[in-house]
Amino acid sequence: MAAPMRTVSFKLPEDLDDALNELARTRRLSRSALVREALESLKKGNRRSVTALAGELVGSVDGPSDLATNRKHMSGYGR
Repeated sequence: MAAPMRTVSFKLPEDLDDALNELARTRRLSRSALVREALESLKKGNRRSVTALAGELVGSVDGPSDLATNRKHMSGYGR
């Protein structure tokens, strides 16, 4: 038997409410289930850096070591 749940109310700006509705629809979950899932993930500390998410891709491409800091590499970018 599932543990009894408490009802909690909170306010969201329209854009977050729209995002919650869309995520719930696409994942076929209730809004409540989606919020519970997000809170459980935060509680467990399941937050990973972009570097951790990229995993094996980090360092797998050869290129200049100063790509992010040397302006000469940006010459002509966006044209």
